[in-house]
Amino acid sequence: MNEGWSDKELNETVAVYLEMYTQQQHKQKFNKKSYYRNLSELFGRSEKAYEYRMQNISYIFTLLGRDWVTGLKPAKNVGRRIGEKIEICLAELEKRPISESIGFDIEVEEYQRKKVIKRPEGTGEPKAKYSNVVLYERSAQVKAWVLRRASGLCELCKSDAPFITTCGQPYLEVHHVKRLSDGGSDTIKNCVAVCPNCHRLLHYSVGKEEAIESLYQNVNELVRE
Repeated sequence: MNEGWSDKELNETVAVYLEMYTQQQHKQKFNKKSYYRNLSELFGRSEKAYEYRMQNISYIFTLLGRDWVTGLKPAKNVGRRIGEKIEICLAELEKRPISESIGFDIEVEEYQRKKVIKRPEGTGEPKAKYSNVVLYERSAQVKAWVLRRASGLCELCKSDAPFITTCGQPYLEVHHVKRLSDGGSDTIKNCVAVCPNCHRLLHYSVGKEEAIESLYQNVNELVRE
């Protein structure tokens, strides 16, 4: 069977993964291969295909900051469309809000894995998207570029990233020096990679103007807007 995954098949696979995950959380024993076999008999795809798809689900778990089912090491080569579908299935089954950043995070990871990243143009005037909050369409290439530029060091305090993520990347947060809501661009000339503490400082500290000035002085790609 080489056809694409139907919504029903993907949803059932995610449901099985969550069943195993719940059993693991309760320290109950379960047989993964029997689950693969049942799915194979139900939809006609190979058992190996379901094992690998569940490794994709483990990858989505890493993007959510969660542990995954033991033995199902995260497989990152899942595209944005399927990754977003997996997250929709997870959110519906767990009765929680959908994480709208999953597709974007997948793209960022894809760019970070490339040996060479083409210098991105970014977007001078990001479009706003409205849901319960206002969101801006951001460039995954810009975020990946800025994170690689930082090389695991906060671009403000110069400290090492506080930890390595479950995806194997140094954890830094990308901050728009001139906020998007103030007309700032989503480009490498307006973005920095900073540790969580410095990120909060840039938003809330009484000394944030001095910190911003320090960034302009020390990060060569930054341009005042």
